[in-house]
Amino acid sequence: MYVVRNNIWRLIGVAGTIVCAGLFIIHPSWPTPDKLIIFLTFVFMTVGQAKEMLKHLLPFVALLLVYESFRGLVPQLNSHVNYMWMVSADKFLFGRLPTHTLQNWWWHGAVQWFDFIFYLAYMLHFIIPISLALLIWKYREKSYWQYVSTYLVVSFFGFLTFLIFPAAPPWLASDKGLIQPITRVSSYIFGALGVQNFPSVYNKISPNPVAAVPSLHAAYATLLVIFVYKLFGWRWALLACIYPLLIFVGTVYMGEHYAIDEILGIVYAVGAYLIVSWIFSDKVTRTIKQRLSRA
Repeated sequence: MYVVRNNIWRLIGVAGTIVCAGLFIIHPSWPTPDKLIIFLTFVFMTVGQAKEMLKHLLPFVALLLVYESFRGLVPQLNSHVNYMWMVSADKFLFGRLPTHTLQNWWWHGAVQWFDFIFYLAYMLHFIIPISLALLIWKYREKSYWQYVSTYLVVSFFGFLTFLIFPAAPPWLASDKGLIQPITRVSSYIFGALGVQNFPSVYNKISPNPVAAVPSLHAAYATLLVIFVYKLFGWRWALLACIYPLLIFVGTVYMGEHYAIDEILGIVYAVGAYLIVSWIFSDKVTRTIKQRLSRA
């Protein structure tokens, strides 16, 4: 009976995986955390590990969605949007807007092959952290909760900054005529790929176009390299560096971020890593256990 029940769940997992993959092929959509957890549940059902996967991954995804819901509230809590500080910072650092320079080099009114590479990297914003979480759970489980905590800390630090300092991306400042014309290249690539957004929890809770500082795309990409280096060695870390480079250049080129957004995203990532590493250090852990045992 147990074997039969097990096989039924595996068959459901196979069917669910095929259906999810088919839906994505027919109607490509942004891979949000809620969609990913549904897909991964079916995948892990095929190998009889869905329960263990959900025990580890569901809290991570749930807290990411909580963070995203907070982020979506920012425009209602603080309507004072900053448009020009990032412009001044980029011009101070580089002499002119890097977005404008890159678009002068590469954007000529039609989508090119490299645009797809930049945009596909952009779409991996949630896939990469969740995939690495699964790898760490499977092969470096001792570091799993430190990894998850670091991503959550940088996300909530980002939320606090969005709340205090709502900041517009280059494309929005351009639309308002505050800076020289900039094309939102990502919109053209989005259309060329045929990407749609079928209903999801994420789409309902996270509409915030003024969450540019810091760039959490840059922060998440930076943490990827840090954790790959720490847990899997420098050779894998060198390979992992391809992803943040595509993010740093691509998001600026596509008009989604200023260069200063990327720089601050890197700073936030390193800061979150150092803070969480200190909290998870043996000395601090022993101290907390000692105080709890005395209480």
